[in-house]
Amino acid sequence: MKSAILGLCAAFLLSSCVVVKERMPGVGMKRGGPPPWAPAHGHRAKHAYHYYPASGVYFNVSTGMYFYLGGGSWQISATLPSAIVIDSHDFVTLELEGDRPYIHYNEHKAKFPGKKHKKHAKKNWKKRGK
Repeated sequence: MKSAILGLCAAFLLSSCVVVKERMPGVGMKRGGPPPWAPAHGHRAKHAYHYYPASGVYFNVSTGMYFYLGGGSWQISATLPSAIVIDSHDFVTLELEGDRPYIHYNEHKAKFPGKKHKKHAKKNWKKRGK
């Protein structure tokens, strides 16, 4: 009997030593998804570019870098080569998802022919009419 009482006392003492920590709602719980300060799912940063159709040059407004076709591949530079002249008033502002605007060059070339191409079309039409 003495050992049974001792066993019960030992069990009672051991069970009373367990500490249960209560959690505050939402604190320390792992939730799926990005942290609250991150952009929403599917959000992609947009970059603003000026596209100069007459010369086929892109200008990144935020970084000040030019993208131009030179030697058969696209070049990136803070300044343009002297052979490329842009009309600072003839540009289209584009907002694109990515840092390589030139991958859309064929679309932009077809959509925005530029003043230079329009002038040539008028001259050719006038010559045909004479």
